[in-house]
Amino acid sequence: MSTALENNTILSKKIFLIGFMGCGKSKLGKSIASKLDLPFLDLDDLVEAKNQMSIPELFAAFGENGFREREKQTLQEAAIANDAIIATGGGAPCFFDNMEWMNNNGITVFIDTPIKVLADRLINARVERPLIKGKSFDELLTFIEAKLTERRPFYNQAKIMLRGVDLSADDLIEALSKVEG
Repeated sequence: MSTALENNTILSKKIFLIGFMGCGKSKLGKSIASKLDLPFLDLDDLVEAKNQMSIPELFAAFGENGFREREKQTLQEAAIANDAIIATGGGAPCFFDNMEWMNNNGITVFIDTPIKVLADRLINARVERPLIKGKSFDELLTFIEAKLTERRPFYNQAKIMLRGVDLSADDLIEALSKVEG
């Protein structure tokens, strides 16, 4: 299969995975990075390392706005390697000019996952997520629906949109191979 990937025409840009929390950005990102022999970066991990605080600690200390400012700074730092797969936080595309910046500096991929699937994945998440902490399943469904309504205009600006159920690294690689360099 001769593709843009084999010809290295799209790997000169960052590949940003975007979508709601629980859509599979990190899992898919690690898988595709391994297949393409590229570094995988998780924006939340980078924010935590730079600030020497966990995401819940950052939310507690600075509120969501303070966290989002730190997230933007980390996203746009030159330290993020070019040829890399980058999983963003679910809200990252929706603040400041982050979505525009990502589209101008790489290839954005929206992993569009149904609300019920997201809720099923998040209700028993082992990772503490400040925005959903303590919510019942019904509250979580309502929250996800409302947040997706707010965020979809940003997510829909992605260069590639893929359904996030049973999505494999090969599916994403195929979609990337169709992107014009």
